[in-house]
Amino acid sequence: MIDTLPLILGTILTAATPLLIAALGEHVTERAGVLNLGVEGMMIVGAASAFAVAVLTDSSVLGIAAGALAGLAVSAVFGVLVVYLAANQVATGLAMTILGLGLSGLIGQNFVGQPRAPIPPIEFPLLKEIPVLGKALFTGDPVFYLSLILIGLVGYGLNSTRFGLLLRAVGENHTSAHALGLPVRRIRFIAVLFGGLLAGLAGAYLSLIYTRFWSPGMSAGRGWIALALVVFAAGHVWRLVLGAYLFGGITVAQLHAQAGAIGLPSQLLSALPYLMTIAVLLLLSISGRRGSGAAGSLGQPFVPER
Repeated sequence: MIDTLPLILGTILTAATPLLIAALGEHVTERAGVLNLGVEGMMIVGAASAFAVAVLTDSSVLGIAAGALAGLAVSAVFGVLVVYLAANQVATGLAMTILGLGLSGLIGQNFVGQPRAPIPPIEFPLLKEIPVLGKALFTGDPVFYLSLILIGLVGYGLNSTRFGLLLRAVGENHTSAHALGLPVRRIRFIAVLFGGLLAGLAGAYLSLIYTRFWSPGMSAGRGWIALALVVFAAGHVWRLVLGAYLFGGITVAQLHAQAGAIGLPSQLLSALPYLMTIAVLLLLSISGRRGSGAAGSLGQPFVPER
């Protein structure tokens, strides 16, 4: 058991990374007052674009960059519609998810089943020798370590910088922020672009690092889990991180349970992460914390007075 523990921990970290990256982007978007239900669509477009570019250029680095930019492009469309044209955020987000699923199928149609070589891991020679945790924490892919940097950047940026303060002010009360002369729509649009960039990056991680192949619908609801993680976080980045790794652990646990033939239907075990998502949201609702920590103007369109 001790020998396999580093492998299990490494698998959990890998499974949690795309959830964490996408949830961090959505967290920033929602702090600015925009509800983006198109995360799933942006992730899957990022996954397809990343894999296609990686295969065509034989460069996983270019593929990861292309995936992030693809998510950025879809979020730009979403941002124009909801921020500048004041379209309904829920309906537009759902439309972006449907668009993303269709667009990803088109982009990836010629790449189904093609394998990709793994990206060489980053190793920390002395630290990786630490018993149990060393190999799991200090031998990993570059995007995993980037996700750790993003945790610090998002936490520090939102709570300790001037732009973070302005962004949270816009999300809390866009009318008052506008009255104080803040560029509400510009700040919101930047937040939406950041969220889309990270959603695309999360999708690129799925196809180029987590699975190393492309198949239609491979995001498998992870965008919705990322949205649930933001609700679970209640405005706190540390809770977002905790939730992401918790759900990563659940995902890996159900895979090991299936391999162990414990006598339960495989379909039930596959649904376990999503059942846990519903359970967490239900518990938050029962405890009276539903929506706790959400921005005051979340989901509300802003139309400046003319």
